[in-house]
Formats: sequence, structure tokens, C-alpha cells
Amino acid sequence: MNRRDFIVKGGSALSLAFLAGNAFAQSAGTVKKFGCQLYSVRDLMPKDPIGTMEKLAGMGYKLFESYSEDPFWGMSPKECKKFLKGIGVKMISTHMGMKGVTEELAANAKEVGLEYIMCPYIGMQPNTDAWKKRAEDFNKAGEMCKKYGLKFGYHNHSYSFAFVSGMKGQMVLLENTDPDLVCFELDMCWSEAAGENTIAHLQKYGNRYELCHVKQLVNIPDDSRKAKQTDLADGVIDYTKLLRAAKDNGMKYYLVEQEQYPVDSITSMASDAKFMKNLVF
Repeated sequence: MNRRDFIVKGGSALSLAFLAGNAFAQSAGTVKKFGCQLYSVRDLMPKDPIGTMEKLAGMGYKLFESYSEDPFWGMSPKECKKFLKGIGVKMISTHMGMKGVTEELAANAKEVGLEYIMCPYIGMQPNTDAWKKRAEDFNKAGEMCKKYGLKFGYHNHSYSFAFVSGMKGQMVLLENTDPDLVCFELDMCWSEAAGENTIAHLQKYGNRYELCHVKQLVNIPDDSRKAKQTDLADGVIDYTKLLRAAKDNGMKYYLVEQEQYPVDSITSMASDAKFMKNLVF
């Protein structure tokens, strides 16, 4: 082989190697900084919020999403922020019913360092006009939150994706809320349980979703109300595909949530943390 052939063939080999490596970089992904919804350990939080959050931090959860009428668990905003910093966790958001979304909550949330206040549930609405009214309520809440540098958002359940009277409530909310004021948190478990094509939905509406809930189903039932949950490693939802689509379409935060457990809540949360650490998509 002469020098010219060596350079050409060698260069081709290097190019192929580079392309292969680049393709792997594009196809492989991990969630280096994942969190959890504290409702997953709702049996423990009221009894020992400090100790429970410390255990979750020790498992590798770097983000918390809170809940309850007191999302700071008896601590002042200053105390809560200091505690979270000490365990290496950021509280990114809290779930709160619409009546609790107040200026006082927004001010305290901002002081602690939250970025979002999320409405976790509104229930099935009777018609399109009712869904549009909820969208108006969301826009107003978003305007208030924006004054404090926060975003307001909505977390879906399966009913949001139910096709009733020629429409799906989730789409009415997406199409009638201001993207500058209202974002969405996609609970992938519930979209899958409802029979939604979650990947196609993300490809169309991904710019509206900034957070997602990662939780697992034993199977996909005919009736989503009968859905049974299990640990992330043991169910039927393929999170290698779903989280790839989420990442490709702009998802910012990934939060584990589990409401039913093979053994108990803290054992499941440890198992789920291990799954998230090892997940490659």
C-alpha cells in the first residue's frame, strides 16, 4: 500500500469511527439528575419529613417535587432552602390544588427556589366549554406565578386523554393556555394507561411539557381506572423509548412517582432510583 492509499483508507476508517461514535452519542442518553414526587412516600412524610427526605437524597434523588397544603413540611422558606441545600437536593416544584395557588404560596416557593407550581388534578370536565374555563383559570394562575418568577403548570391523569364527545380535554387545555404562562407535566404512566401514543404526543406538543412523571404499570388495562403500578424495572412501559422522545422534544425534568408498591414505599423508591441511574436510552 502506497502512502496515498494509506492516507485515504486511514482517513475513511477514522471518518467511519467518528460517525459511529457520533451516532452513538445521539442515540444514547441518560438522566443524570432525576428527582421524585414526595407523594410517593406519603405514608412516611407526615411522620418524619426530614428523615424521609434525607433517605431519598441518599438514594440519589437530586430533585424533589412536593405536595400537601404545607409543601415545606413545617419549615419556614429559609429553613427549607437551607435543609435542601444541606442534603444536595433542589425542590423544583410542588403540587397544589387550585384554591391553594395563592400569592403567599408563590412568594414562599420563590424563596425556597422552586420553579413551578403544578395543579395535580381537576377531574373530568363535562364538556369543551368547561375544559376551556379551566384553561382560563390556568392562565390567570400563570399570570400570578409569573410575577414571582415562577411557572404554573398542570399534571395530567388518564381522564385528560379520554376521547369524549369528539375531543380530549388535554388538547383543549394545551390549545387554550398561554405558553408563556402555563406549562405541563406529562405523567407518562397515565397517558399510556389511557391508550395515548405518548411518543407521537410529545413530538407534537413537546414544547409545552417541561416536567414528566416516570412511573410503571404491571400491564395496560382496558379500563385505566384499574391500572396497577409496580417498580420501574418490572413493568410494561418501555422508558428507553419514552424518555428518548421526551429528551428529543425538550423535556427538562424527570421525576419518579409511585403510588402502589410490591413491598413498601421506601423499598420501591430505592429500586426506582437504581433503575434511573442505570437507564440508557
